[in-house]
Amino acid sequence: MMERVTLIMDLFERPQTHLTLEAVSRRTQLPRSTTHRILDQLVRLDWLRHTVAGYTLGPRALGLGGRETGHGALRAAAAPHLLDLAVRTRMVVHLAVLDGPEIYYLDKVGGRAAVDIPSKVGGRAVAHCTGLGKAMLAWLTPEEIDARCAPVMERRTPHSIGRLDQLHRELGLVRRRNGLAIDRGECFPDLGCVGLALRGPEGPVGAISVVGDGRSPLELVAPLVVDAVRAVSGELFEPSRGAGAGVDLKSG
Repeated sequence: MMERVTLIMDLFERPQTHLTLEAVSRRTQLPRSTTHRILDQLVRLDWLRHTVAGYTLGPRALGLGGRETGHGALRAAAAPHLLDLAVRTRMVVHLAVLDGPEIYYLDKVGGRAAVDIPSKVGGRAVAHCTGLGKAMLAWLTPEEIDARCAPVMERRTPHSIGRLDQLHRELGLVRRRNGLAIDRGECFPDLGCVGLALRGPEGPVGAISVVGDGRSPLELVAPLVVDAVRAVSGELFEPSRGAGAGVDLKSG
């Protein structure tokens, strides 16, 4: 059994790798039924995740040290654009990825203003209460949204979403706004943000947001967030387009 598990795990060379059941069975030369049984066990134990794009490394595997390695390219591509966005808006800028029902903060830029924002690099927040999280959740299937969010669906503040039906309505609004997600006091009282997902060929790979006073006109800085996301997406995905990869830049 350990040899079979090793055969399967060795296929996931990078945190971004996604493989279907058929691909895993073919490449390991294991019977489909055996492959499916082992994959199910690995998913239950959090070594793998099963997404609409296929199987990929789960939180337990990434927690062994793959997380920072896997997001190194994203952080490197985003860094100068996060700084530029912070300078242009004079607000705090976040970069985060989706991890189960939570977001994981990869970077935070904003000088002295960042001290007043309770988020931190390496910290987490529930996805459905944040602009970053809603921006990424909006591009998952309804089934995956339910699986991620149902166990933690409760209000963090009087303004946050507390039911799945409310969340689905909000995510529909995000999609109608071409991917822009707005949070006003849903995660942290008196704070607001506008976020937009970075979308790769297999779905959202991260998101960028600008954070400030919840009463401020956040919509005014939305075009600058769109510009930053387009720039980072171009650096991450443009070189791979000839190999069939791409990103939907129409939504920002």
